[in-house]
Amino acid sequence: MEEDEEEVLGFLDKVLEDEDVFESDLELDSPLTPAVMTPLHKSFKGDTEKGLEMKKLVLSGFLASEEIYINQLDALLLPMKPLRAAATTSKPVLTTEQIDTVFYKIQDIFEIHKEFYDALHPHIQQWDDKVTVGHLFQKLASQLGVYKAFVDNYKVAVETAEKCKQANSQFQTISENLKVKGPKDSKDCPTTSTMESLLYKPIDRVTRSTLVLHDLLKHTPKDHPDFPLLQDALRISQNFLSSINEEIDPRRTAVTTPKGEARQLVKDGFLVEVSEGTRKLRHVFLFTDLLLCAKMKKTAVGRHQQYECKWYIPLADLTFQTLDDSDTCPHVQTLPEHEIEEMKIKISVIKNEIQKEKAVKGQSRAVDRLRKKMNEQESCLLLHSPTIPFRIHNKHGKSYLFLLSSDYERSEWRESIQKLQKKDLQACVLSSVELQVLTSSCFKLRTVHNIPVTSNKDDEESPGLYGFLHVIVHSAKGFKESANLYCTLEVDSFGYFVSKAKTRVFRDTTEPQWNEEFEIELEGSQCLRILCYEKCYDKSKLNKDDNEIVDKIMGKGQVQLDPQTVQSKNWHMDVIEMNGIKVEFSMKFTSRDLSLKRTPSKKQSGVFGVKINVVTKRERSKVPYIVRQCIEEVEKRGIDEVGIYRISGVATDIQALKAAFDTNTKDILVMLSDMDINAIAGTLKLYFRELPEPLLTDRLYPAFMEGIALSDPAAKENCMMHLLRSLPDPNLTTFLTLLEHLKRVAEKEPINKMSLHNLATVFGPTLLRPSETESSKSNITLASDIWSHDVMAQVQVLLYYLQHPPISFSELKRNTLYFSTDV
Repeated sequence: MEEDEEEVLGFLDKVLEDEDVFESDLELDSPLTPAVMTPLHKSFKGDTEKGLEMKKLVLSGFLASEEIYINQLDALLLPMKPLRAAATTSKPVLTTEQIDTVFYKIQDIFEIHKEFYDALHPHIQQWDDKVTVGHLFQKLASQLGVYKAFVDNYKVAVETAEKCKQANSQFQTISENLKVKGPKDSKDCPTTSTMESLLYKPIDRVTRSTLVLHDLLKHTPKDHPDFPLLQDALRISQNFLSSINEEIDPRRTAVTTPKGEARQLVKDGFLVEVSEGTRKLRHVFLFTDLLLCAKMKKTAVGRHQQYECKWYIPLADLTFQTLDDSDTCPHVQTLPEHEIEEMKIKISVIKNEIQKEKAVKGQSRAVDRLRKKMNEQESCLLLHSPTIPFRIHNKHGKSYLFLLSSDYERSEWRESIQKLQKKDLQACVLSSVELQVLTSSCFKLRTVHNIPVTSNKDDEESPGLYGFLHVIVHSAKGFKESANLYCTLEVDSFGYFVSKAKTRVFRDTTEPQWNEEFEIELEGSQCLRILCYEKCYDKSKLNKDDNEIVDKIMGKGQVQLDPQTVQSKNWHMDVIEMNGIKVEFSMKFTSRDLSLKRTPSKKQSGVFGVKINVVTKRERSKVPYIVRQCIEEVEKRGIDEVGIYRISGVATDIQALKAAFDTNTKDILVMLSDMDINAIAGTLKLYFRELPEPLLTDRLYPAFMEGIALSDPAAKENCMMHLLRSLPDPNLTTFLTLLEHLKRVAEKEPINKMSLHNLATVFGPTLLRPSETESSKSNITLASDIWSHDVMAQVQVLLYYLQHPPISFSELKRNTLYFSTDV
C-alpha cells in the first residue's frame, strides 16, 4: 500500500509540476474525487490490456462524479421555475432580471452535461478494447464557450444572490437549504447545500475534467482512435483554463474537498511561530474548515516554489487556550532592544545608500548587493520583533504558539477563526494524498505573496512618511451598553505594526468624549490603526508571564496615511467605523525636517524655548524647576509604568502643563498630581526638545560625535569626560540629574520594559540634536538620512553615559584635565 500511495503522490507531483504536461501552467484547484483516485496510477507501458482496464476505471470514477455534478446543477435549477412564476405576481421574491443574473447559463450547462452523461454511460457498461469515447470529450470541450459566459457573469451572480438574501428572508431560506440528490444506486439521503457553494461547482468542474483528460491520455495507446481526440480536448480545455486563470477571484481562493464541498481560503499571512524555543517564519492558511501552517520549500533554480505542511488543525478541533489553562510560557529567543534599534538604523542607512547609488548609476550590481543586505536585515527584524503571544490548541493534541507584533493582527486571526467555528463544522481528517494536494495548491491560492519587507516593494511604491503624526481622538458612538472604554493607536514601521499611544479610560459610558491629542513618530509609516477596548479591572485575569492582554477589543479599524491628505497644514477630520462603532478623530502631519527645528521662545519670562542658564539664574536654582518636578512625579508614580517616556502622553495635557510652567501657576503641583503620568513624561521631553540649543550644546556637538567614534577605550573615556567638564554648569548639573533619574527608571526594566538603550533612543536626539543654525550647515537632505546617521551617534553618546559608573559633578571639576585637544 505504501508503494501505491507513493505512485499516487508521484502522479500528483507530475500534475502540479510537469511543465511538459501543463504547457499553459494549469492551476490545480482541487483534489481528484475519491472515485478517480481509487485506481492506482501505475504505468502499464507495453501492456495494452491493463492500460485500457485502467482507462475504464478512470472513466468509471469520472462518470460517478459527473452524476453528482448533474444532481448539484439540478438542485440549483429546482427553485428557478417557482421563482420565475412568483416574479410576475404582486409579491415577487426576486425580479426577472435578478433571476436571469443568478441562474445565468445554469440550464445550458445542465443540458450539456446530461447529454454527455447519457452518451458516456452505455459505453462504460459495454466496455471492450474497441470502445471509443474521445469524440464525447472533444464535443464537451468544444462547448466550453458556455462556461466562459458563466465565468464572466459569476461574480455578479454571487453578489446579486447575496444582496437578495439580505433583502428577502424567504430567498435566504431557499438559498441556504437546497437539496442535492444522491446517486441513483445509493441509499444516501439528499444532502443540504447552499446556493453559493453550488454556483461555484461549474468553475471547479472544468479543472477536474482537464485533470481527467490528462489521466485518460496516460492510459490510451498512441495508436488508439481516442488518442488524437482526447489530445485535442485537453488542448482546448487547457487553453480555456489559461484564458480565465486570472479572471476568477473565488477560484483562486478555493479548493474542493473529497466530498465535493468548496474549501475556501479565508485568510493567509506570514506569522512567527515559536517551535522548540526558536522563532520560525511560517505562512499560515485559514480555510473554511481547517488551519494549515506551512513553510516554503527550498527548490532548484527555475522550479516552481512549493510549500511544505508543518501541521494542520481542523477548525472543529481548534480552541484558544484560556489564561487559566495555559502552561508557563516557553523560553523564547529574544534580541536585546538595542540590537532591534541597531537593525532599524542599519536598514535606514542601506536605504539611503541605495538611493544615492541609483541616483548616480541607476540599477547596478552595487544596488543589487545593497538590496540583498537590506533584505537580510529586514527579514531578521521581522522575525525577532513580534512579542504578543497568540496561542492555539488542538483539543486532541498539542498547542502552538505564534508571536505577533500587534493586538490588531491577533484579534483579526482570532475573529476570523471564531466566525468560521459558528458554522456546523465536522472534524476533517486528511489523508497524506489530500494533504499533499491541499498544500501544493496553497502556492496558487495565497493572497499574501511576499514577506512584508521593504526590499519586496516596487521602487514606485510610497516609502511612507517620516516625521510626526498629530492625532486627536475625539469621541466614539454606537456602544449598546455602558462600559469603561479607551483607544490605542498603532502605526506600521519596518513591515510590522507598533502601539504608539493610548487614551485615558472613559468610565461607565456609551459615548466616550476623549478629545485627546497625541504626537506619534512615524518611521516610513503608511497606515494608522485605532483599536477600541473595554477596560478589565479584574486583576485575577492578568497573566504577566504571558504578557496577555485581557481587555476586550470592542472594535478596530485602520486608515491609509495619504501624504496628500495629511501633509496639509490643516487638521484633517475622519471617522473609522468598526463593528457598528464610530470613532471620530483628526490628524495632521509634520515632516521630520520641520519637527527637528529648535525655535527659541519670543517670551523670555517662561521656561520653554528659553536658554537653560537664563531659567536657572532667574529661579536661583542649579536645575530648572520643571525638570526637578517632572522627575520627582515620574519616580513617585510612573517608574512602574510600561513604556514610560516611550508611550505618548495626551498632547492637550502636555500643552496645559507647558502653559502652567511657563506662567509659574501656583496650582502646578496639584496639576502634576492629577495628570496622567505619560503627559508629565511628555512634558519633560518637550522641555528639552524646545531648548533653543541642545542641553549638550551646539558648540560641543561635533566633538561629541568624534569622541563616541573613538575605538580606544582610554581615549574615549578621556574625551567623553572632558566634554562633560566643558559644559556650562547649569547644563552639566541638569544632565547629571537626568542621567541618574534615567538609570533609576532602567532599574525597573522587568516591569516598565524600558532599558538603558530604550531610554537613550528616546532622549539621545532630544539632548544632542543641534539647533537650526548648526543643522542647516549639514549637507544631509533626506529626512531618513537625518534619522539614520545622526540619531545613531546621538543615541550612542547618551548610552555611553548611562552605562558609565556614577558621575559626580564635584569629582568631574576636581579631576586634572588629560584631554588636550581644543574643543
